[in-house]
Amino acid sequence: MSKKKRILCIEDEAEMIDLTRLVLEREGFEVLGAVGGSEGLDIVHREKPDLVLLDLMMPDIDGWEVYRRMKANGDSAQIPVIVVTAKAQSIDKVLGLQVAKVDDYITKPFGPQELLDSINRILNNKNAV
Repeated sequence: MSKKKRILCIEDEAEMIDLTRLVLEREGFEVLGAVGGSEGLDIVHREKPDLVLLDLMMPDIDGWEVYRRMKANGDSAQIPVIVVTAKAQSIDKVLGLQVAKVDDYITKPFGPQELLDSINRILNNKNAV
């Protein structure tokens, strides 16, 4: 039996972490939660999750800074990141996908299936490499 994939949800709203955990644990994932960017970075470096769900708008360290620090660190540079944010303007999505090279960009509100499809596509592509 393969080990459960661990997903870290970095978000400033604990309710969003709980909702994400509910959806993903039903699908067999282990979900770690971090409230804010500082806690998220600590958990990334300590736990080495298989994938990170990253909110952009957080009060302590914003999501782009968390992403930049992850990609600058050899231990976390290869961890795929899906941005999950309320920033729905197309320019934000283009910046995320084309300039920053995040693995995917999902805007809130989103459906559980949209999130699962994105996670499975990225993890399957990572395993195929």
